Amino acid sequence: MIKARNLWKKYGDNVVLERVNTQVEEGEFITLVGASGCGKSTFLKLLLGIETPTSGELLLDGQRVRDEPGPDRGIVFQQYSVFPHMTVLENVVAARAFQRRGISGYLFGSARQKALQEARTLLDQVGLSHALQRYPHELSGGMRQRLAIAQALLGKPRILLLDEPFGALDPGIRADMHGLLRALWQEYKLTVFMVTHDLKEGFYLGTRLWVFDKLRHDPQA
Repeated sequence: MIKARNLWKKYGDNVVLERVNTQVEEGEFITLVGASGCGKSTFLKLLLGIETPTSGELLLDGQRVRDEPGPDRGIVFQQYSVFPHMTVLENVVAARAFQRRGISGYLFGSARQKALQEARTLLDQVGLSHALQRYPHELSGGMRQRLAIAQALLGKPRILLLDEPFGALDPGIRADMHGLLRALWQEYKLTVFMVTHDLKEGFYLGTRLWVFDKLRHDPQA
């Protein structure tokens, strides 16, 4: 499904990723761990399409990953990517509208009714059916992260990218989110890439764990 061939990413003279060669099959859950600044989030950005490789290839189903985000890839960040002036339900419907029609788009008529129904169903699955008319400032951290996951999943992506999604949550809430994420991964048959600083979390959730390290060049080599 996803293949990296001699993948490099540089920012000026700073090499972030070097000679990455790997392959991921559909349905895997990949957790990425390592020190800050070693390229984990950069790799997610390459998968999302908001960054491009300096050299090498990153392939999805044998084709180069497009240099723009698409509905086949959803993403959840540690910082909650929700709209503060919209209710929980409106947030999810808005995410659908942006996927369909771009940043200034709206849904009307039957398309909006379908999006509303899909949003209600998904919000029930993530445990927010009781909070449809609440605003983000009325939600706990765990509830806001559930909302962000619902936004990411409404477009029915094949790939879910998570950049330290639970880093700001208390341990008890984080454990609940682990159970939710595993259930959604299995139900939606997702391929997941998740960045975490918690090694225990990485081993618990992932079918494979990748360890990233900062590049160290030996001047005598």
